[in-house]
Amino acid sequence: MPKPVDLQQLANQLRVDSIRCTTKAGSGHPTSSMSGADLMAVLLAKYLRYDFDQPDHPNNDSLIFSKGHACPLLYSAYKAAGAITDEQLLSLRQFGSIFEGHPTPDIPWVEAATGSLGQGLSVGVGDALSGKYLDKLPFKVWVILGDSEMAEGSVWEGFQIASHYQLNNLIAIIDVNRLGQRGETMLGWQTDIYKARAEAFGWNAIVVDGHNIEEIDAAFAQVEGSDKPVCIVAKTQKGHGATVTANQDSYHGKAIPPADAEKAIAELGGESHLTIKVNKPKNLKPKAGRTKNVALPQYALGEVVATRQAYGDALAAIGAQDGDVVVLDAEVSNSTYAEFFKKEVPERFFEIFIAEQQLISAAVGLQNRRKKPFCSTFAAFFSRAFDQIRMGAISQADIKLCGSHAGVSIGEDGPSQMALEDLAMFRSVHGSTVLYPSDAVSTLALVETMKDLDGIVFLRSTREKTPVLYKSTEKFPIGGCKVVKRGDAATVIGAGITLHEAIKAAEELAKGGTKIRVIDLYSLKPLNKQTIATLRKAAEETGHIIVAEDHWAQGGIGDTVLAALAGSGIEKMPKFTHLCVRNMPTSGKPAELLDAAGISAKHIANAVRA
Repeated sequence: MPKPVDLQQLANQLRVDSIRCTTKAGSGHPTSSMSGADLMAVLLAKYLRYDFDQPDHPNNDSLIFSKGHACPLLYSAYKAAGAITDEQLLSLRQFGSIFEGHPTPDIPWVEAATGSLGQGLSVGVGDALSGKYLDKLPFKVWVILGDSEMAEGSVWEGFQIASHYQLNNLIAIIDVNRLGQRGETMLGWQTDIYKARAEAFGWNAIVVDGHNIEEIDAAFAQVEGSDKPVCIVAKTQKGHGATVTANQDSYHGKAIPPADAEKAIAELGGESHLTIKVNKPKNLKPKAGRTKNVALPQYALGEVVATRQAYGDALAAIGAQDGDVVVLDAEVSNSTYAEFFKKEVPERFFEIFIAEQQLISAAVGLQNRRKKPFCSTFAAFFSRAFDQIRMGAISQADIKLCGSHAGVSIGEDGPSQMALEDLAMFRSVHGSTVLYPSDAVSTLALVETMKDLDGIVFLRSTREKTPVLYKSTEKFPIGGCKVVKRGDAATVIGAGITLHEAIKAAEELAKGGTKIRVIDLYSLKPLNKQTIATLRKAAEETGHIIVAEDHWAQGGIGDTVLAALAGSGIEKMPKFTHLCVRNMPTSGKPAELLDAAGISAKHIANAVRA
């Protein structure tokens, strides 16, 4: 029989190693790590099921450190599990080391980047949705939270969605160490309030002394039989175990100086290198998603179809064909047309309600479990979740986002609903793909393609119905563009609603003998070499580039085109006219608002004549 693990010795080793690696680095968060060491020791030795040799094993539990600054504890646990060496642990925060100041998926056992507080639980919701409803596997999702981040609204979005879906495979462990960055947290050690709030959100809540091994063990043992998500509220002491740091508010984010570190390590029993055997997961196969043959829709040239509707048509078809496609919507599926998918494959549709931060984080969790999540809402409301989106990029997440109701062309709803900064926002995300189709055929093709793209992919759809411009056989490679009208008087570049305004302008100008070139820039990011060459050729041959876009002046199509021309090697920049939204719009008819913004066919034609 193997010798039982001394859990207190293991906890003290985790503390010691958290001190050692941060003191060597000269920076980091040892005291935030020391408070949770007893919790981690019990979890690692008895309850976590994880094969560190197979981080992609579908039955592995998820372990998400929402309090990412406490990663010295996480990395010390990896060492205790035999996954990394002491040398690797001591490379913390060094240039070139994967063991950074906050965890990222460059480390094979990290599912999601954390450090921007308040997001780990919401990512865990995505993992738990996959386990309970899609894979139907018994893995658990353990999320370690700090008490400071409980002030973040995104945490409570996670609490409510987890309760709504009765995610009894999700466990939130709140490390209530009382002290934040600059002093006491909002609630201090009032663990009864944390418990009451968790219960009010429909969770089972258990309060424990976070430094009592027996109490922690008993609480974790109750997880298995719960019919609800479980919240373990652990009263802890920041810097616990060492006199110099225990309950001291002056040590947040600071390495312990070498002399004090030596004393603290001695007080904790000295350096040790205990290695434990973590329980392996069960070996069960994930349930495959139901598939069936659903034909991709066909649209006739000239047929009037909104691209938001084509998005829904495409989702329903590709979702039925591919069992890994999952759709999440923020309670607007009758406007984004994600409801078409829900009708076709209801078991892979999740309503996230008006909780856009949770929407994105759940998608990150789902893609951890090898799903292909699509998220849809009004494009303006993705701005509420921009931090989750940028953290998704750091997490190397593959998620697909569709924003509808973009620009002034939505009409009477007014400026609060009009996305006018979304293209700039998504272009700024590292490694993102930004797509803006102008008709139903291009929308269908791009949705089908984005299903298997890596990174953050954003597709902007249009509320207004627009004519189909392309035959169903047309190809739309990522990075490409289309020349839809040919002429040399000027070049007009648009996408979405303004492309159709440009076509109207071209037809009106042609009546007077003026032929212009019109380019559909359906892919804003990336631009392939052929597209850059097309833009350069248009600039050289026509001498006048006019960009018309239903977006603010900054960061949209205009900036995309100028940057492409500047980098193209062109010898002389052309005349450049930028038609875009420059004044705060109001309610009105779409045609009125396009005209008021100066991006209607009339204004495009006038820009050519000028």
